[in-house]
Amino acid sequence: MSMQNVAASALQFTAPKRNELTHIPGDEGWPIIGKTFQVLADPKGHIERNGAKYGLVYRTHIFGETNIVLLGPEANELVLFDQQKLFSSTHGWNKVLGLLFPRGLMLLDFDEHRLHRKALSVAFKSGPMKSYLSDLDRGISARVAQWKTRPGEMLLYPAMKQLTLDLAAASFLGADIGPEVDEINRAFVDMVAAAVAPVRRPLPGTQMARGVKGRKRIVAYFREQIPLRRGNRGGDDLFSQLCRATHEDGALLSEQDIIDHMSFLMMAAHDTLTSSLTSFIGELAANPDWQDRLRAEVLALGLAPDAPSSFDDLEKMPLTEMAFKEALRLKPPVPSMPRRAMRDFSFKGFAIPAGTAVGVNPLYTHHMKEIWPEPDRFDPLRFTEDAQRNRHRFAFVPFGGGAHMCLGLHFAYMQAKCFARHFLQNIEVSLAPSYKPDWQMWPIPKPKDGLRVMVKAV
Repeated sequence: MSMQNVAASALQFTAPKRNELTHIPGDEGWPIIGKTFQVLADPKGHIERNGAKYGLVYRTHIFGETNIVLLGPEANELVLFDQQKLFSSTHGWNKVLGLLFPRGLMLLDFDEHRLHRKALSVAFKSGPMKSYLSDLDRGISARVAQWKTRPGEMLLYPAMKQLTLDLAAASFLGADIGPEVDEINRAFVDMVAAAVAPVRRPLPGTQMARGVKGRKRIVAYFREQIPLRRGNRGGDDLFSQLCRATHEDGALLSEQDIIDHMSFLMMAAHDTLTSSLTSFIGELAANPDWQDRLRAEVLALGLAPDAPSSFDDLEKMPLTEMAFKEALRLKPPVPSMPRRAMRDFSFKGFAIPAGTAVGVNPLYTHHMKEIWPEPDRFDPLRFTEDAQRNRHRFAFVPFGGGAHMCLGLHFAYMQAKCFARHFLQNIEVSLAPSYKPDWQMWPIPKPKDGLRVMVKAV
């Protein structure tokens, strides 16, 4: 099947009339604005109150449109696994990401998504991953060494944001990107901020205008670099891997496809990992007993402080992986996942027509008391093999599921464990007495005050 034929077959939709959804319980709030401000102010509390009042299927109105929210593991399996190909990711995410990150992998559907995912998967195979680990390891080791020399209070989130941005530039674009790195990073920061800005048009002076300008800069950089990376200047970085990637028929990815995929992958890797690593270290600061257990696991590796990390070393860190998963459970980097129903379907006895905007909510599922006793407590032992075996397979979905399962899943675990190895081997982290971080949970969780921690050398 040619890519042209696949792309031409993209599904269209017509949103249902309002009276076609009134049989589903819920509250759409005020005209036009609906419940948008309540969702933005307290997404977790809002969805938990609605779940308690209306059940696992309810109707609401956010961002100018009626939405049907489906809650719990069964809903996650229906929508994310999507065996019947009922739900469009393209028409779910486009409203949020389509202007700045068009045709990223997460914004493609069905056969087109499958073909692109297969072409991109070459960049996440064993050989390239070892190269990425080498770059990550050097960058993390150097940054942690800097932090170690500055004991005292530290704003964790901004520090982590700069680190993940620099790491993404090195492992995704190549360590020798040169003086353009700051300009490229700034463009990505502006694009990410604009993706969730309330003003959706690029009016002068708005964040969206800065985001559109940033995208133009990124597109120009990638377009200039692609011929060079396909020649003798390509390395082992992700960008060079994609420049050499081919479809099933042997054809190289088009320049525009590479630009779109690189823009999206850089955004996804940077912002979600910043959130996840911040919440991970924040939990260790708040739970010193677990910090000590993970540090003991790291020290048991027997590595000198300046020794590189290998895949074998990371495989010997099961407690660290369990603790990272627990941080992902508490604060999933993508708390809600939108889709569009492309055909009529039913769930929990409710008939839902084609064209309906639907969403599932990992944040809700990850805090269901019947699945996770004391859901707000940090407990990595929830992720022992026995504990996981007895849970619904869609009870833990920080990386999505089904065909759209995050392609960078193993990259995220690799970076988290590599970071933990260097951080815990060198630094002890704690919270000031009585300090409790306040988190903004949507669109990607982040601490409102940057998360103040105290650091000192081990």
